[in-house]
Amino acid sequence: MTTTGAAPHRLWVGLTALLAAALYSLLGLVKLATFRATTFDLVIVDQAVRNYARFSAPHAPSIGVWHNRGLDYLQVADHFSPIYALLAPFYWIHDGPASLIVAQALLFAAAIPFLWMYTRRVLGTAPAYLVSVAYALSWPVAQAVNFDAHEVMFVPVLTAIMIERYHAGRYIPTYAAMVGLLLVKEDMGLMVAGFGLYLLVTGDRWRGLGVTGVGLAYTVLVRSVLIPAAGGSQEDFWAYHHLGPDAGSAIVAMLKDPLGTLLLPFSAEAKVDTIVLLVWPTLLLCLLSPLSLMALPHVLERMLSDREPWWQADYQYNAFTVVILFCAGVDGLARLLRWLGRENDPALRLAWATGVLAVALTLVPRFAFDQLYDREFYRGDPVKVAAAREAVAKVPDGALVEAVNYAGPALTGRATVLLWMPHSNHPAPWVVADTQRWEFPFGSLEAQAQRVEQLLAEGYRKVFERDGVVVLHKP
Repeated sequence: MTTTGAAPHRLWVGLTALLAAALYSLLGLVKLATFRATTFDLVIVDQAVRNYARFSAPHAPSIGVWHNRGLDYLQVADHFSPIYALLAPFYWIHDGPASLIVAQALLFAAAIPFLWMYTRRVLGTAPAYLVSVAYALSWPVAQAVNFDAHEVMFVPVLTAIMIERYHAGRYIPTYAAMVGLLLVKEDMGLMVAGFGLYLLVTGDRWRGLGVTGVGLAYTVLVRSVLIPAAGGSQEDFWAYHHLGPDAGSAIVAMLKDPLGTLLLPFSAEAKVDTIVLLVWPTLLLCLLSPLSLMALPHVLERMLSDREPWWQADYQYNAFTVVILFCAGVDGLARLLRWLGRENDPALRLAWATGVLAVALTLVPRFAFDQLYDREFYRGDPVKVAAAREAVAKVPDGALVEAVNYAGPALTGRATVLLWMPHSNHPAPWVVADTQRWEFPFGSLEAQAQRVEQLLAEGYRKVFERDGVVVLHKP
């Protein structure tokens, strides 16, 4: 921390971040140990990072077979996330998905010192602690660490560095964080462009123009050139068919119907719920700050789409913008106090920060952190856990195995894991299935049982069965 007078607080801020990382790790590791982590997406990331750790190309067979593109499919052809290579050293310490869970926890917690410095500089020391704890307990972070590991783990700390270092007038680390953000995912160029719009609106025109241009150009480059060159397709994540078959036609459609476009983000109850939940943790004051422009492209990318999971509050997508909105809330309060002529009123600053922490606490029971004070969470389903542990032990090291969604993470460290699907385009000699618990991507339990019967008819033999968990092998 470089903020003047911050040295006495390093211990307490560091402890806050360390406790947050421990909380996030606990949630993820318990789910992994009790077969509640999933092949999609923990195994996908695990396969890519393991290959990086072995100085190999980031092949992700699980997603490759899903797309019917083979075992040598590159993770960067799915989502362009070369930043995963930075996690390779964790696999030199421990080769397995638990390393991803811990790394993700550390990265989410690493945003806390930068958020603290920014808030302290704008509002003071006490509000900085309250806002930092509110972020640590925030529902977007809770939902992200509850659902495996994803590229979003890098975004809070990088956006926090961009905002805090720019505010401090330190442009080299600002640009370094911006470059890192571009390596997280193919749509992060839009977020960078949003940061450029913030710079333009606040008067930093030349930097704003440059950053906006870089963000937009990079987005086009990745989607049109880099992903296809790696073996992917621009169509994989095109979620705007209601607007047009491609970006150009979608933009034309939106320009022809501006009112319909403005209403589209509010066209479903789930969208409205998510938008309200995003702005409520700052008591709506993020809406008073131009910093919110940095979050706007990612929010619109989700809310304009035709993919319902993107609208929800249940998954990791909201963690992309959580730090931005907290910083915008801090800035929004400062602007409001200036407009009211009360910018030197510490009581109002403290009252707002206290309210922000109170909101975070009231939302804890609604989202994933509420599991941590439930004794049953640590046990999971004992019947399922016992059967699954015995089943995965039947699969030999080095095997190619189709695994039911929850079993893949237990096998990925020693086998090549594919997702067990209704129709396999790359049959594996080993299959771990379940006929008693519904699992993605099947439509029903009946479909899962039918798939097992179909495999038996194709020459597989049953080598294990217990409480609905079945292991099949075809020599």
